[in-house]
Amino acid sequence: MYLVTRGHSGHASYNSGMTATDPRVAAGIAGGRVFQRALGRDLPVAARAEGSTIWDTDGRAYLDGAGGAIVVNVGHGRQSVVDAIARQASAFTYVHGTSFTSEPLESYARAVSKYIPMDDPAIYPVSGGSEAIESCLKLVRSYHLARREPDRTAVIARWGSYHGNSIGALDLSGREPLRRPYEPWLGRFQHVSAAYPYRAGETAAHALGDVDLLVAELEAAIAAAGQGTVAAFVAEPIVGATLGAVVPPEGYWPAVAEVCHRHGILLVADEVMTGFGRTGRWFGIDHWGVRPDVMAAAKGAAGGYFPFGLAIASRNVYDTITRPALRGEGGGFVHGFTYSHSPVGAAAAGEVLRILETENLVDMSAVKGERLKALLGDRLAGNPNVGEIRGRGLMVGVELVADRATRRPFPRSAKLIEAIMVNARDAGLLLYHGTGNADGVNGDSILLGPPFVITDAEMQRCAAIIGDAVERACAETVS
Repeated sequence: MYLVTRGHSGHASYNSGMTATDPRVAAGIAGGRVFQRALGRDLPVAARAEGSTIWDTDGRAYLDGAGGAIVVNVGHGRQSVVDAIARQASAFTYVHGTSFTSEPLESYARAVSKYIPMDDPAIYPVSGGSEAIESCLKLVRSYHLARREPDRTAVIARWGSYHGNSIGALDLSGREPLRRPYEPWLGRFQHVSAAYPYRAGETAAHALGDVDLLVAELEAAIAAAGQGTVAAFVAEPIVGATLGAVVPPEGYWPAVAEVCHRHGILLVADEVMTGFGRTGRWFGIDHWGVRPDVMAAAKGAAGGYFPFGLAIASRNVYDTITRPALRGEGGGFVHGFTYSHSPVGAAAAGEVLRILETENLVDMSAVKGERLKALLGDRLAGNPNVGEIRGRGLMVGVELVADRATRRPFPRSAKLIEAIMVNARDAGLLLYHGTGNADGVNGDSILLGPPFVITDAEMQRCAAIIGDAVERACAETVS
């Protein structure tokens, strides 16, 4: 295992100040403010967190059923991670990636390598998932340039996917509600159907559930693009935010890997959400024994303690790109971010990795995930508005429908999922959600991704609150 050094850098800045609800702002006094992600409502102020619980400044406790954005895996309030960050920060916090490497980076690269499903992987550390995906796309392009195949410019992804919110990553994504405002800036990438058995055959959902049909469609897309023009196929092993923990049909991933290999196409696994134990394996792709050529990871890599992600290249990809004879002839890797290769981020990630190992938390994710699905099944079994409960490990989804027999979704105008989220929050439970899964506009899903240290009592409470929240919201919603 080795670390990839970086290319040229960019610039970044950050401004902070008064919140939008600060009384000084309300009084019209000039000053800075936070542009909040949740517009139109006041947010509580977080005060502290421990295990699976977050407290606000009013002393109210919230069970973190989503791990934030399916990020927190080893739990909140881990002092050993804070100590690791502090030790590194007290030595030095920042050196430029073109000038220095660091011991935390090199140690982390060696330690994490045993879990990455690649031969002799090379990691390119970045600040998060969107940066990781953008870096993977550039790795793909650099690889084909180094092989003197400049015509390989097409990239195929799937509808119902989510790969990030930067423009390139959003274009790669098939999450229609997020794409819609920016459509004039998108369109360079191609999409095939989601591997989405629950809505298989529904044209509006862009969904197929049969492996043969999914593979045939991919083959057709490759043929339509033209011989020797497709550079990569990018997909989440298990779809997270967009569809709500959708697991593909068995046999799908090995078949897709074979197609990519046969056509000289790089297989890129987006493990930003599914990596580091979230699905009960170290990486989601491990469920099918497939070894991708390039991989993106983030979220659970540092467990929410530091902005940290990884673009990962297999030995073949790394060696091809960095071959000295090709530098200056289309070889090399022209890329870089100011805050990539962070020594503090690597220190945090290294300690998160140690905790996952020593406390056997990846196996715990698998066991607790089955328990959580069973609890949800028991509580929601008789609910006619629950279409499916699914997922692997502690990434569990619940799809809501207006009619279970026909799978008809609630209309977006009903704001069902918003009502469920409010009901759950009022009861002290934080959830993650998705919309548009049925046809790009309509469709509601709940996504759970709690810390792996969640207790059985907390899981029971989670299932009970979700049951109540769903029943109340559905009863008040006109379908």
